[in-house]
Amino acid sequence: MSPRRILLIGYGAIAAELSEALRQRGHMVTTLLRAGSRSRERVPEGVMIAATLDEAATFAPELVVEAAGHEAVREIVPDCLSRGLPVLISSIGALHDDLLFERLAGLAGSHGGRLLLASGALGALDYIRAAHAAGGLSVAYESRKPPAAWAAELRALGHDPEALASPVTLFEGTAREAAAAYPQNLNVAAALALAGPGFEATRVAVVCDPDATGNAHSVRAQSEYGTMAITIANRPSPTNPKSSWIVSRSLLAAVKQYFSPVVML
Repeated sequence: MSPRRILLIGYGAIAAELSEALRQRGHMVTTLLRAGSRSRERVPEGVMIAATLDEAATFAPELVVEAAGHEAVREIVPDCLSRGLPVLISSIGALHDDLLFERLAGLAGSHGGRLLLASGALGALDYIRAAHAAGGLSVAYESRKPPAAWAAELRALGHDPEALASPVTLFEGTAREAAAAYPQNLNVAAALALAGPGFEATRVAVVCDPDATGNAHSVRAQSEYGTMAITIANRPSPTNPKSSWIVSRSLLAAVKQYFSPVVML
């Protein structure tokens, strides 16, 4: 793939991993970070920094990749789409807000942009998309991570993360409730809901397990077409235990697919 101009929104752990991988492949990277952002300190030489979208527009990005959280999806992505830019979204959980989703889709459609949704840490979305209209479709998702990923949440419930002896269920409910309750951690549940039966019909459980050695994602689906059960055990990101290391590689694969003449759907 020839060198491309990629604009990153944010420069946290995932964006930094993605940026390094893109630059290793010869792509040009600019990151959009407001003035005073602490993330500016970790941006290496060779990555341009833009403080505003107007400034970033002079870079003439061919693709925008959001990796900054729900707030960025609400506040920055609409302006990108209104400029006709394609935007790959990492923080899919923000789309549990139906009005926001409809607004973004409308802006993409009316201004020639594209709203691209990353699969992130989860697999099997191709199967769920194929079965989304099936009769009797039921989809359940479980996130199971070690105590290090949920230390603050465990302490809030009165548990000592370092002395946890048995699994603790932190959440059970719909994908919409999960996305709202854990905006930084359950984007995979939102991706599953959007690919399948929707936010209300997708059941989610969040479990903290002292025996977990990585970030495990389990999906079960049943419909008139058949059944599916899959478990993916991802290694945590070296710089952020709440996120899976594979997420930045998922975004990298999505970038490659976007520019490729051959696309696997």
